[in-house]
Amino acid sequence: MRHTLFLLMLCGYSFGAVMALLGIRGAIGRALVALGAATGAIATLLLGGIFLTSSASFEFTLAEILPLTGVTLRLDGLGAFFLIVVGLIGIATAIYGFGYSKAYEDRYSLRLTGTMFNVLLLSLSLQVMADNALTFLVVWEIMSLSAYWLVSVEHDKPTTVRAASWYLAMTHAGFAALVAMFLLLAGGELTTSFTAMRSGSTALSPSLRNAIFILALLGFGSKAGIIPLHVWLPMAHPVAPSHVSAMMSGVVIKMGIYGLVRVTLDLLGGGPVWWGATVLALGAISALLGVLYALMEHDLKRLLAYHSVENIGIILIGVGAGMMFQSYGLMTLAALGFIGGLYHTINHAAFKGLLFLGAGSVLHATRTRNMEEMGGLIKRMPWTAAFFLTGAAAISALPPLNGFASEWIVFQSLLGGFNIPRPEVAMVMPLAVGMLALTSGLAVACFVKAFGITFLAIPRSHEAEHAHESPLSMRVGMGILALACVVLGLAPFVVVPQLSAILAGFDSLPDTQAAFTLGLTLQTPENFGQMSPTLAALGILILLGFTPLLLWLLRSNWKLRVSDSWGCGRIGQTPRMEYTATAFAEPLRRVFAELYRPSKELTIDFHPESKYFVQSIEYKSGITPWFEKVLYEPFLAFLRLLARQARRVQSGSVHLYLVYVMAMLMILLLAARLM
Repeated sequence: MRHTLFLLMLCGYSFGAVMALLGIRGAIGRALVALGAATGAIATLLLGGIFLTSSASFEFTLAEILPLTGVTLRLDGLGAFFLIVVGLIGIATAIYGFGYSKAYEDRYSLRLTGTMFNVLLLSLSLQVMADNALTFLVVWEIMSLSAYWLVSVEHDKPTTVRAASWYLAMTHAGFAALVAMFLLLAGGELTTSFTAMRSGSTALSPSLRNAIFILALLGFGSKAGIIPLHVWLPMAHPVAPSHVSAMMSGVVIKMGIYGLVRVTLDLLGGGPVWWGATVLALGAISALLGVLYALMEHDLKRLLAYHSVENIGIILIGVGAGMMFQSYGLMTLAALGFIGGLYHTINHAAFKGLLFLGAGSVLHATRTRNMEEMGGLIKRMPWTAAFFLTGAAAISALPPLNGFASEWIVFQSLLGGFNIPRPEVAMVMPLAVGMLALTSGLAVACFVKAFGITFLAIPRSHEAEHAHESPLSMRVGMGILALACVVLGLAPFVVVPQLSAILAGFDSLPDTQAAFTLGLTLQTPENFGQMSPTLAALGILILLGFTPLLLWLLRSNWKLRVSDSWGCGRIGQTPRMEYTATAFAEPLRRVFAELYRPSKELTIDFHPESKYFVQSIEYKSGITPWFEKVLYEPFLAFLRLLARQARRVQSGSVHLYLVYVMAMLMILLLAARLM
């Protein structure tokens, strides 16, 4: 069964890629590409799910394709979990892409887009099954390059070219770190299997293990988008087609999380306390700064991209806490931290994929990502508004949706920090709790702004006023992920035991002691905390049902009256009277002014005959991009300086090149003589 699903997965993605290459135009061509991708994704989802519910192993080797080692694949619990993530988002984005990509016909290459989308899905599926270093690196590179081509679909726009260039540079810098990491881990032999690395890692010296950890953090961190390696993410996600943005935010950046867990927990079997503390600190910083930068964004997709940085931070908080507890031998708490991180991984994939698809639906209808030009879309796009609201509530960790369940587990793991025997280390945990709580509160504020400015009030532009609901396929894609947000939120008693079983094989981590009373209530070890999203959902439903009934019974005026909202005495209401995204963010901009360092530019054009009459006023505001200004701009300036110096070597003179050859020959002869 598992081999049949694996072959169906390969055939599905291959069929989609071939159909795209054939260049069949119109709805039939798009349907065939989507059919291949959806078939492959369904097989991927089933393969992961069936593997987790059975104890049989899965291995696959194809020696003829890749020199030296061939393609070597093996599936375990961790890989199967990420296969489910790939399959879930793949199904939704494939169906959504059928309708969304119609707008690209006769404008951009659907042949390239469809091919690379299927290649990306295939590489993501194979990535989590790779069982030696060379297979892992080759598939990693295919994944990165296919994502690059998808980011650069709208190649005629300067912002797209810039974003794709940044993505390519960052991903290859990370790839170089991963090659160095595997060379150290495998003793210089990239053909070594993961099994051999796992058994040989205990013989590595502490300094070598630390070097491997740092390289893994750099390599996988650049893919995950942790701060300060996140700079490509807010540029690349907004310019890509929206179903690609959902795939990148929901799955591609999760490969960084997968790789970090695979190397540190599985291949290295854990490490010293500072490993976990570093991951925890980077996670907390990424979470807080990600949401703070998101609050200042008025570009809807760029706002969501910064929230990806935030949620990667939350995942790393759980993983980092797990690593710290593991270092002190607190294995039950360690399992709880890892469970929280992995649970938030699939939850983030679901609600962030949903939000990007919702933003794409808005972009499809209004042709703009600027929230200041939206408004009133809830009446014109009720399905999109409902799906976006579901995703916004989920990412804001509101019960009973999935974001609440996983963040609750991360909180509970951090609160167990008082068990750490060293007080100076245990103090890290309350600090992380505070930063996570602040992050959660700010996320709620950000999505009140995102939903309110985009969907409520009256339209602020002609495009918003004439917006239309998305096609059925796009609504189906959003509906799948909205349903996933609800199911994953209501059923932690199904998800948590599966995650416990996945982690049980890594470095003697035990099954978590989370207990389930009546199958509804989740209890942390030693009954430190308990919660039940299912019962919370039942309570909310009862409350929502009784509140209208109570208001209906208590109202004094039984005559129905419908009127416009109060407009401060004005008879007619205009979009200029509405609360804007800039105004919404202004109080927080002042509170965090030391971080943002806001800038203002006011240009007033007076009437040529009298300065008392103003023809136009232009106001621009912005914040200081610290990481670009302090870190990347000086580094790029240094690289340009080196390049200018190196250019002098390549003068175009044949005589000079002969001198180079002669000098190199003399050096080699001298070296041979000395040896």
